[in-house]
Amino acid sequence: MADILMPKATAVWLVDNTSLTFEQIADFCGLHPLEVKGIADGEVARDIRGADPIANGQLSREEIDAAQQDPKRRMTALKSRHAEHLKPTKKAPRYTPVSRRQDRPDAIAWFVRNHPEVSDAQISRLLGTTKATIDQVRNRTHWNSANIKAVDPVSLGLSTQLELDDIVRKAAEKRARDNARKGIVEPEGPTLEPASETAAEPWPQAEDED
Repeated sequence: MADILMPKATAVWLVDNTSLTFEQIADFCGLHPLEVKGIADGEVARDIRGADPIANGQLSREEIDAAQQDPKRRMTALKSRHAEHLKPTKKAPRYTPVSRRQDRPDAIAWFVRNHPEVSDAQISRLLGTTKATIDQVRNRTHWNSANIKAVDPVSLGLSTQLELDDIVRKAAEKRARDNARKGIVEPEGPTLEPASETAAEPWPQAEDED
């Protein structure tokens, strides 16, 4: 069986629109027959909208008709014309030019100040830095703390605006889900402040201990 896009959504459509057996649908979608039965009973994938495998080029009408006539037949997936475009690709580690590496602490400070909901892992992937460096900036133990300023990564040329918007959106959505589970309600409003309001802000230095 070829890998198919959106297996559960495809199973939902097949359950709703064909007389295929649970075993046939499970085999085609790579699911367990009991999972397909759960879809039919409304216990599984209740919020998933069905995806038509004919429309997206993964199955032919003839293949479905033949399988409906023979419960023992196992359907063969066509190669989806969308598969190559939608198939996730593993990104290579971000390379930061040497001339820009000295700016990364400034970008880290910007995230720490303006978007604490963004995880260290997300910052690390976006800026091509390490968790140790992020900790040093956050704890103000970085060797160059006296000169660090909070500057957004787009202004520094370390990311695009689309990348920044995406990472902030994902972090905000995760925080909203976590807060919903805890029963915390946050006021609505924009989470990404304009760069003009957040760029080049001095980074507070650690106070000297007595």
